[in-house]
Amino acid sequence: MKRSGMHGAVMSVSFDPLKRGIFSACQNSLRPAMTGAAMIAAPLMLTACVGNDPLETVKLDAAQGSSENISSLTEVVNRNPRDANSYNVRGAAYGRAGRYSAAIQDFNTALRLNPQFADAHSNRALVYKRQGDSLAAKRDYDAALRIDPNNDDALVGRGDLYRLSNQPQDALRDYDRAIGNGTTEPRAYYGRGLLYQKNRQHDQAIADFSKAISLADRTPQPYNTRGLSYLAQGATQNALDDFNTALKLDNRYAEAWTNQALVYEQRGEFKRAFRSYSRAASLNRDYQPARDGMARTRGK
Repeated sequence: MKRSGMHGAVMSVSFDPLKRGIFSACQNSLRPAMTGAAMIAAPLMLTACVGNDPLETVKLDAAQGSSENISSLTEVVNRNPRDANSYNVRGAAYGRAGRYSAAIQDFNTALRLNPQFADAHSNRALVYKRQGDSLAAKRDYDAALRIDPNNDDALVGRGDLYRLSNQPQDALRDYDRAIGNGTTEPRAYYGRGLLYQKNRQHDQAIADFSKAISLADRTPQPYNTRGLSYLAQGATQNALDDFNTALKLDNRYAEAWTNQALVYEQRGEFKRAFRSYSRAASLNRDYQPARDGMARTRGK
């Protein structure tokens, strides 16, 4: 069963450029794979492993989460006060606008009207996750999957929760099920790619990141992570191409600037490397890999 985003609604999940990085799923994933300029490449293992998970964030949309759209959805709710889907749709709009309490209230109403509404469980889980309540999110994903075992949003969302809580086998099982269902949700491939990357299965990781890119080619994170796997394999030009693409899509992506700089540093292009490290540090002054890179390449 193919599913994508908030069902029967206007809320979706995307790679959030404001919350970049892979978080715990990729920590130390590349350490044993790096050869050659090992000291130079050492920061690489951190350059995609900071911040929060970009795939469990709500992508705000000015049109779909606008007050005008919410007003029109409220008119629908008023005309259909016993229709669970009307509340689910408006709840999704509230979620996209970042109005999480209102979103949860609408999902609660939808579930009171229809306790077997799997999509409302899945949608509410996403909002709980956005609020940082992973336990509540897990309960809702579990409930959605008891009702509809092939609910791809719930499978991918729960897989992300498992991945971030260091339960890779459980995460892989959920991602595999969603992908086996034929999902078009890029998070399924991205999340599974992170698991492969952590296990240094870079061919499989590259394949999954490439699939995620084919489904969401305007998001920078899968290019950056694919670049890391290319770099781990020694394919430096492919890696550089991916880091450059990530930066074209988001020129405030500090980790991608740092990864680009690593390639330049490995090539002995120290002035270019210093400029890229400096750019990364200017975007995130607390980002130690960029600061370390500046120290190594300053004046060379």
